[in-house]
Amino acid sequence: MPTERLSMRRIRQVLQMHFGARTSARVIAHEVGVGRSTVQDYVARANGAKLGWPLPAELTDERLEQLLFPASSATPGARRHPEPDWAALVREMKRPAVSLMILWDEYNAVHPQGYGYSRFCELYRAFERRLSPTMRQTHAAGQKAFVDYSGKKIPINDPLTGEIRMAEIFVGVLGASNLTYAEATWTQTLPDWIGAHVRMFRFFGATPRLLVPDNLKSGIHKASFYDPEVNRTYGAMAAYYGVGVLPTRPRKPRDKAAVEAGVRFAQYYILGRLRNQTFFSLTECNAAIGAAMAAMNDRVMRRLGVSRRQLFESVERPEMQRLPAQDYEYAQWHLARVGIDYHVEVEGFFYSVPHALIREQVDTRATANTIEVFHRGQRVAAHARRYGSPRHGTDPAHMPSAHRRYAEWSPDRFARQARDFGPHTEALILAVLARRPHPEQGFRTCIGILRLFRGLAADRAEAVSLRAVEIGVLSYDSVASILRHRLDRSACSQPAESTPLLHKNIRGSGYFH
Repeated sequence: MPTERLSMRRIRQVLQMHFGARTSARVIAHEVGVGRSTVQDYVARANGAKLGWPLPAELTDERLEQLLFPASSATPGARRHPEPDWAALVREMKRPAVSLMILWDEYNAVHPQGYGYSRFCELYRAFERRLSPTMRQTHAAGQKAFVDYSGKKIPINDPLTGEIRMAEIFVGVLGASNLTYAEATWTQTLPDWIGAHVRMFRFFGATPRLLVPDNLKSGIHKASFYDPEVNRTYGAMAAYYGVGVLPTRPRKPRDKAAVEAGVRFAQYYILGRLRNQTFFSLTECNAAIGAAMAAMNDRVMRRLGVSRRQLFESVERPEMQRLPAQDYEYAQWHLARVGIDYHVEVEGFFYSVPHALIREQVDTRATANTIEVFHRGQRVAAHARRYGSPRHGTDPAHMPSAHRRYAEWSPDRFARQARDFGPHTEALILAVLARRPHPEQGFRTCIGILRLFRGLAADRAEAVSLRAVEIGVLSYDSVASILRHRLDRSACSQPAESTPLLHKNIRGSGYFH
């Protein structure tokens, strides 16, 4: 490429040193920091323009540039060669495998006497720098989608209470076409974050190859240049769609320039244009946001001459990946330990696993409809999710035919331990076991009750057990409450015949009449 031109201030310095101070080209080159031939070129141009020193006071930098470099004037009419359609070339550069060399070859085939490759590249870069910040980066079509939450929020009124609740604004921008998706969500938490991505992919009708999120905690557990740690659920969602996750580098705002510009545009279209509307539900708000985004995506970009939607349909969509037949279903993952009754707990309900996994650590995956249990990456159990009683979901196939390894945990064992306290405690334990469809489901409760009685006198344990059986409470929490509040003693004590209480501070009924 040609040598970068000096600023007008430094060119004036060259002319002053040559014409005013009569300094040699070698000294000037050393002083200004350029080659001697460059100094000689500037002096020759000044002589050709009949300039000396001092320069006229009214000579501006713009006029001086026109005199010294007439062939490189900023006005297109002053250029000596045919001008290509720079906006069309910018659009072509977004296609896969297209480079400036290929575009120049095509230009040169039509205009053999046109710009050389170096000048062609220089003028292309100059045009590109005049575009909006979202256009300055070259992103291959179908390659990246930038996602983030706007820092601004939108108010939504509760129609019943009148309370104003602020909703977040999620924004997704495709790298090549700048097609933008936005929606309002109540929070930035993981369920809303995942759901917004699913709806964004549905809006695009296809998926990019990479997602570029900012380091939001819902998506990225640990921000790192070398080894970012992606949230497991977010990673599972991306894997379902065949999309990679490439978080922006910490403290590198240029990595997310596309989404930052998209956020600003979205804020202009959403918050600016909808500022006088009152919304009473999230659905109503998102309908208005959808209309605003449609207007934004159909608006012709001034310098490129096409809309985001047109650029998406012609350039980006053909390069994107197809959507799966079904949307991704949000799921929560948790670590759990299999209990001695070969059940794991998820949100207060218990689900069985093969009894061979007793005391093993497993992963649970909970969706709105199913509970899945994984051991070392393999699914070992699946249940319909429970939201009401009974609390235990037991697959008979998971139950042991005989308790060979864990024979000590049996109804007989618990009844025998309870018998040490007395018949009422034994009756309580047998009632707990009889209440469950499978006795094994009552093992946890029996263990808890017997641990409560550990260290108690036998008569106290018997009184508590009798009270629990009498009122029909057969859960661990209820027995613990009887013990904690000493309800067994109040039940056993007979109320004595009431006698009048005499005291000088107690007023009789006559006091008030």
